[in-house]
Amino acid sequence: MGLELYLDLLSQPCRAVYIFAKKNGIPFELRTVELLRGQHLSDAFAQVNPLKKVPALKDGDFTLTESVAILLYLARKYEAPDHWYPQDLQGRARVDEYLAWQHTALRRNCLRALWHKVMLPVFLGEPVSPQMLAATLAELDETLQLLENKFLQNKAFLAGPQISLADLVAITELMHPVGAGCQVFESRPKLAAWRQRVEAAVGEDLFQEANADILKLKDLPPADPVTKEKLRPSVQALLQ
Repeated sequence: MGLELYLDLLSQPCRAVYIFAKKNGIPFELRTVELLRGQHLSDAFAQVNPLKKVPALKDGDFTLTESVAILLYLARKYEAPDHWYPQDLQGRARVDEYLAWQHTALRRNCLRALWHKVMLPVFLGEPVSPQMLAATLAELDETLQLLENKFLQNKAFLAGPQISLADLVAITELMHPVGAGCQVFESRPKLAAWRQRVEAAVGEDLFQEANADILKLKDLPPADPVTKEKLRPSVQALLQ
């Protein structure tokens, strides 16, 4: 059995893994795990990933979880072009710095923006107070400022003159609040120009393909009662 990737493109780290594999011509079998149907919580998927999260990778008898680990595994095994994860010590350290920061910063706030603005009130029918939504969007705005001032600065890309894993992970996170209807780029010309460079670097068709589902998320019908009950514990844990 060749390389298998367990993904749902509604998930931001899954989009990063998908784009990276496609862009670099890495052959893989896509195993779709539908998060909104709770397929990641099934006993069958727990045999692949006991953490019951996507993405996950199987390469023969080898199984790997966690998106950053998967991206680094693919970059090394398939000898992706150096700019993705540079051999240069300081260039690699810049990518590592961003990847270490984003878990509890950009990822957290982009995820909360999506759920508080769309997924909780529309999909699960759970009310979100105006105060809670305003606080969530304010935190997102502060994080976007940090992304610009600390990481992007006046560079073409987050870690240097060429696209890296840092940019790929960042742009897939930012498409979460975009999918919720947040104005992420409209008042930030520097960040908007960076997005255009990232899209051009990965290819606009591939970028649109990977993000098609998240951009249609606002049109989701409400979940049925069984799905709501199945997802509620994991959603509560996710948003803590």
